[in-house]
Amino acid sequence: MRVKIYQINGDRDKKREKFFGMDTRKRLHLPQTIDPAIYDEVFNAEIEESSPEEIFHRFNTEGHPLFRGHSLSVSDVVVTEHGNYFCDTVGFKQIDFDETQTQKPDDLMQIVYVEPGRPAYEAEIPHTLEAEQKAVDGLIECIYNDDNTVIICNDEGKLRGMEGNRRLNNGQTIIAGPFFVCGLTVDNFRGLTEAETKTYLERFAQPEEISQEEVESDMGFSFYTF
Repeated sequence: MRVKIYQINGDRDKKREKFFGMDTRKRLHLPQTIDPAIYDEVFNAEIEESSPEEIFHRFNTEGHPLFRGHSLSVSDVVVTEHGNYFCDTVGFKQIDFDETQTQKPDDLMQIVYVEPGRPAYEAEIPHTLEAEQKAVDGLIECIYNDDNTVIICNDEGKLRGMEGNRRLNNGQTIIAGPFFVCGLTVDNFRGLTEAETKTYLERFAQPEEISQEEVESDMGFSFYTF
């Protein structure tokens, strides 16, 4: 399920509302309606968890490689297909929340993100090495396609025993661990175009069953194009 998480940006938080629950807002005579204009989007991706409580637990334990915020806390907003939820001092409260008034960083690039056992989905990550490494959980390896796009995966995924994800090169090569697809310029990465996004969403739409034995047997070095 697609889940979005929003957190208050301190630079726009003129009333110092960050980390205030509804009781505190009432005691300080702050509006009980939440102002989305002071919020930043810090997560927008597909996860298995669906309830606010499950999402809270996920992001305060294992987290997620595409998460750009701090641990979930009071005043954060979780948006799912079931509604918008304000993280209160105890539990969650459903609220009105206009996402069009929120903001997000300008340096995000559009990618197709692919996890083992799950369909590919569209996402965004900061255009930084740190974010790219976080997305694949380690050092990055580039697999260059022949259409000015590149697959970014974990350079040590197989050595670390990561789960098999997708096969490439007519099934001769396996990618282990999460990876993403982005575009290429002459000397850097870029966000995917809408057409490229559609191509790779379709290409990696179906999860593949790959045994750990297959992953371990594919430890050699190959040069190929997609």
